[in-house]
Amino acid sequence: MSPPPAKKRRTSPEASVSADAEEPLSAKQADQPGEDGQPVEKQDATPQADSKPKAGSDRMARFKALQARAKSGSETNLKEATLESQRLATDPAQLKTLHRQRDIAAHKLLKAETEEAGEDFERKRAWDWTVDESEKWDKRMKKKDAHRDNVAFSDYRQESNSVYKKQLRNVNVDMDKYEKDKKALIEKAAASGGLDIVETEDGELVAIDKDGTFYSTADSTNFTQNKPDKAAVDRLVDDLKRAEEQRLKKRKERMAKNGDEGDTTYINEKNKQFNQKLERFYNKYTAEIRESFERGTRI
Repeated sequence: MSPPPAKKRRTSPEASVSADAEEPLSAKQADQPGEDGQPVEKQDATPQADSKPKAGSDRMARFKALQARAKSGSETNLKEATLESQRLATDPAQLKTLHRQRDIAAHKLLKAETEEAGEDFERKRAWDWTVDESEKWDKRMKKKDAHRDNVAFSDYRQESNSVYKKQLRNVNVDMDKYEKDKKALIEKAAASGGLDIVETEDGELVAIDKDGTFYSTADSTNFTQNKPDKAAVDRLVDDLKRAEEQRLKKRKERMAKNGDEGDTTYINEKNKQFNQKLERFYNKYTAEIRESFERGTRI
């Protein structure tokens, strides 16, 4: 048997009318005027499509600018690193030694040429100097020769004196300030009655200490009342720092010369030699124990 025919659904004319009315609604809304009486224009999707390529080009331009900036920074860093490595590779002490050797070689060459020509070298060299410069040079060379003779260690007193003289080389005495302070103290002592200013027959003014309190003696304690200025204190601090840096530098050079760049494991030279002897005999047996101690895994 064939199935019964499907029943036809009946549609109301009102539904078809409403559907036909909804289709042209958008067109009608486009033609309707707005609140201000002007007709509403249709929105077009073309500006949005144009804004996307524009945003992409802006991002690409920023990216290229960042790339150029990174490249410039890397080139600058490479140049600075190259200059720094060259500066560190250049030893100032070695350059000074090379310059000194060059001057010595030039001096010997000039002396040999002068003597070969039958002339007096010292007399020819003195033509370029004044009398004052020549006297200063002779005095300097004499002092240098005397220092070379006394460079060997004799006793601790002489060594202390030598160190003290080296420290005095860096002391810059302000004689103007010293004379000014001295004059102020003399005037103050003369006003208080501690000093008498007497004029001699030659017209020279002499200060006489009446009660013996102005001029310092072995028992004087007036120097404790002196208050140095800030510049003098800073100069003293800088001198102490310089001495400490020099001491550490000498110690480091001495340790590097003796092969002691690592940790110090001795208290004196005898103990150092004993430790070295122990290392020669027992290092191969205690290597594993020492490594485990360093790793912290020893139980």
